[in-house]
Amino acid sequence: MKVVLFCGGLGMRMRSGSDSLPKPMMPIGTRPVLWHIMKYYAHFGHTEFILCLGHGANAVKDYFLNYSETHSNDFVLTKGGDQIELLSSDISEWRITFVDTGIDTAIGERLRRVRQYLDDDDVFLANYGDVLTDAPMNAIIDEFVKTDAVGTLLAVAPQDSFHVVRFDEDGWMRDLEPVAHMSMCINGGYFVLRQGIFDFLDEGEDLVMDACVRAARAGRFRVHPHPGFWAPMDTLKERSALEEMNRTGDRPWAVWDRASQHRPRRAPEVRVPEVVGRTRGA
Repeated sequence: MKVVLFCGGLGMRMRSGSDSLPKPMMPIGTRPVLWHIMKYYAHFGHTEFILCLGHGANAVKDYFLNYSETHSNDFVLTKGGDQIELLSSDISEWRITFVDTGIDTAIGERLRRVRQYLDDDDVFLANYGDVLTDAPMNAIIDEFVKTDAVGTLLAVAPQDSFHVVRFDEDGWMRDLEPVAHMSMCINGGYFVLRQGIFDFLDEGEDLVMDACVRAARAGRFRVHPHPGFWAPMDTLKERSALEEMNRTGDRPWAVWDRASQHRPRRAPEVRVPEVVGRTRGA
């Protein structure tokens, strides 16, 4: 099953100095967040990737054209370095299609521009390229294909640290509630889609706020609530938190690495939610 990854985001809220890397190429440890997402999908057997490139397209291309398996795999070196025997491999089974979909292109239009590379696959996967999870992807797919929906998205509890202020008309504060504790979910950026989604998507439009909303109003779009781990990498603070988790080995998103599951993580309860979108430019 093909996986469409939106890789053209500027990552302005994560930018420091003259850093011009696209957001999905920002590293966690020795590998970019895009690699972590691709490893997640590959763990479930989905190794055909379509990269929707935009800002920093050459950085993405060069990374994979000059990919070094030794950075994340054990190996045996002999003959003074002339011969290297990998003990495991990351991407040898991956098939990656690189498509320049424009600099300022909406996500929905990026998807339209790679439709031809989906071939005859009626069902395909899509991802924002900057969010991590431990969600059971194949179980989500199995649930989805039993329906006539044109799409489903992962609904997760918000991770934002801000609080919602409740006050009356006279200005007296009545409550201060962490947004993460509220009975709502946000769009987690993991999608399972049918090609029927293109019936709801016009030229130049957004995938979520245009196509998904239209499909939902027509009774053709679903949500999969996920109470487990989910984390975005929109800001330097979020990236730093993920870097620290990666450094300590507590990385629940690394479902391919059983050692990363050394202790369970308790996530906020996902109640009957209203799905609230995050604004993105991927």
